[in-house]
Amino acid sequence: MNVEIKPLTKDLKDDYLLFFDNIFFEENHDRLKCYCYDYHFLGDVATCTRETSRSAVIDLINENKLRGYLAFDNDKPIGWCNANNRLNYQRLLRDYDYIDNQDDKVCSIVCFLIHPDYRRQGIAQKILERIITDYSNKDYDYFEAYPKKEESSCEGNFKGPLKLYKRYDFRINKEYDNYYVMRRKIE
Repeated sequence: MNVEIKPLTKDLKDDYLLFFDNIFFEENHDRLKCYCYDYHFLGDVATCTRETSRSAVIDLINENKLRGYLAFDNDKPIGWCNANNRLNYQRLLRDYDYIDNQDDKVCSIVCFLIHPDYRRQGIAQKILERIITDYSNKDYDYFEAYPKKEESSCEGNFKGPLKLYKRYDFRINKEYDNYYVMRRKIE
């Protein structure tokens, strides 16, 4: 397998859409309508459809507001991680009590999706390594992630598995009933 990790750009929009148009979420069919738009969406979840999410992410990609990384096996998109400035995730800002200090510049890692045929092969690890490399060179204070406390299926760990973040020196910053807010200081 020849895996390459690339940051999402307008030039990769068709690859992004190909990935989401064709991935099958066997464990959770509701994810079919996601397109990784949930953290940007402020409306009523019941009104969100596959078509509206797809259209919205096209706009976000064109406006350079949807950021993250695509993983490719040769030219085939096989994985995605949504990583961006925390201030770009409107649902995070509205619905969750994550912010300790308004002045902290935080790169939030909110979602990992790996094609079922490529799971448990280190793809998420390679993406996280690329995020750490790229964002360490930008003007951020912390990486932040929101893994579940309990291990789950690969698809159920879509926020990234806890052990992955621990392996890369993320520390628990806050604890909630079902998940943690984990941080890693950017030096």
